[in-house]
Amino acid sequence: MGLQHEAEPTHHFQNHLKEMRVSRGLSQSELAVRAGITRQAVFAIEAGKYLPTTAVALHLANVLNCQVEDLFRLIGTGEIVTGELVGALRPESLAKNARVKVARVGERLIVRSVASLGDALNYAIPADGLVAELPDGARSSKKGLRPIQVRLLRDRQLIEQEIAVAGCDPAVFLAGEYLRRHTSSAAVTGWTMGSGAALDALKRGEVHIAGIHIVDSKSGESNLPYVKQHLKGYDVNVITFARWEEGLIVREGNPLSIRTISDLARREARIINREPRSGARILLDQQLLAAGMESHDLNGYERVASSHLDVARMVSEGQADAGIGVRFAAHYYGCDFIPIQDARYDLVVPKAYLASHRLLETFFDTIVTRQFRSEVEAIGGYDTKQTGTLHRLP
Repeated sequence: MGLQHEAEPTHHFQNHLKEMRVSRGLSQSELAVRAGITRQAVFAIEAGKYLPTTAVALHLANVLNCQVEDLFRLIGTGEIVTGELVGALRPESLAKNARVKVARVGERLIVRSVASLGDALNYAIPADGLVAELPDGARSSKKGLRPIQVRLLRDRQLIEQEIAVAGCDPAVFLAGEYLRRHTSSAAVTGWTMGSGAALDALKRGEVHIAGIHIVDSKSGESNLPYVKQHLKGYDVNVITFARWEEGLIVREGNPLSIRTISDLARREARIINREPRSGARILLDQQLLAAGMESHDLNGYERVASSHLDVARMVSEGQADAGIGVRFAAHYYGCDFIPIQDARYDLVVPKAYLASHRLLETFFDTIVTRQFRSEVEAIGGYDTKQTGTLHRLP
């Protein structure tokens, strides 16, 4: 079989053959024998010297149990698409050449500023495109969305395989890395927000998955009562990502000897809070109610951090003495941790997306693998015994 395809030069294509072969544990010789070609041919294709014919590409994909598109893809050539800009509409989000992420969610093309990922991830996560311009006469819709034109930096088909997840667990980025090992080209983008905001984004059709951790104060059940109340009429699956401990993050050595929520009422104690309807804010309010306290009893109740890691960082830097968060965030920043409750972090996904987005099922298969669960537990503060458990709603 011939190797060279003269229609397109090799530099117009992304070639993922080597990483897919390695992820399957095959040598070049083993792949060559199974695909019916020579080892030299495999070497030449991986080196980008040749493009395989359609027949060879199909044989390679069959051996590697993947799609041809997972092995070879056209590189984006500046295609301009029109999507819907969501999230905080800061001036830089609308500026020409602003960096954005793009995701196909249902029938809509969702655009969000890379800057909204936060200071660190802003430089670690590659953009899918650059803002070209706002269409003339564009106006905000009733949902607060604006049409916006984006010049793609990557192949559109590749972009539309991405999975958008809203929630507050940064381990979703680790899940994305493991998913790439199985599919070569898939990507997961996690948009940091509290549980209530994540469900809102899911309801608005801006993400594929919402991560939540809200324990019902009456039944002690994690997430399901909240989902039933706030997603009435939506056909969704609720799948456990992990269990974790939630509690008070305090400064190293706990210099104020904080032990309970009541200790936060002391004048010298400064807290850092999370946004309304986040799991951490709901837990704090439940604890205040149980202790017979009011929000105005706490110094700093109105000060808000955007994530568990931000809470721990501000405590570690002395900007606050305590805040509600999770154990792994406290450990990451060298803070002490006082547990309050054990809770599930669940992923909520509409069944319609599971049917239409072929990589969502692969994503959920990935998080139950022994390797992924072992690494998540190694972070500290996670229990993955229930990972992948499906909770059915009436």
